[in-house]
Amino acid sequence: MNISALRTDALFRTAESTRAAHYLANYRYPWEALPDLKKYLLGIGATLPDGEFETRGEGILVSRRATVAPSALLTAPCIIEEGASIRHGAYLRGGTLVGRGAVVGNSCELKNCILFDGVQVPHFNYVGDSLLGYRAHLGAGAITSNVKGDRSAVAVRFEGTVLETGMGKLGAILGDLSEVGCNAVLNPGTVVGVGTRIYPLTCVRGYVPEGCILKNTGEIVARKG
Repeated sequence: MNISALRTDALFRTAESTRAAHYLANYRYPWEALPDLKKYLLGIGATLPDGEFETRGEGILVSRRATVAPSALLTAPCIIEEGASIRHGAYLRGGTLVGRGAVVGNSCELKNCILFDGVQVPHFNYVGDSLLGYRAHLGAGAITSNVKGDRSAVAVRFEGTVLETGMGKLGAILGDLSEVGCNAVLNPGTVVGVGTRIYPLTCVRGYVPEGCILKNTGEIVARKG
């Protein structure tokens, strides 16, 4: 049993693909970074150059090379990087870092999360208390569920091991280059390994190993290329 597969450096292997790389490096497991994310964003926001970012309200900084639809709603703290696209009706509730070239699509909602560079959440997605690695992609309607039905603390399950997080809200951790199909539900505490694909309509729990395909029957098979 190699629980090191859950470590921050195992799930995010392109350290330069998020402004928060140095912040995340302080945490053995990536979900440990979420409780202080808002404080971190407020701190780095004060250091960003005016020439590259414009302030759209206290604690809201948008790259001058990003595109934000007039109908999008941004709340602090929020940082949107160069080349990102925030589309019609998107709602960024606070505590959000949207990486370079990332897409937040129509009617998507983000809360207390980091989207690494190149991430795409393009249609009707909810991303709460989550970390999405480099070029991760959510298909239309896919969501990260971040609260258990009984409101108890979320645990991360890895094979026979249960890691108690003590967190009342925790969505999903998606490794670099992972793909989630349309209308999939990632239950609280889900961790998806690097390069893994999730079939549409799949209900996902626990850890899904890297380099695999999770079918909506629950079957896990190795990816072929």
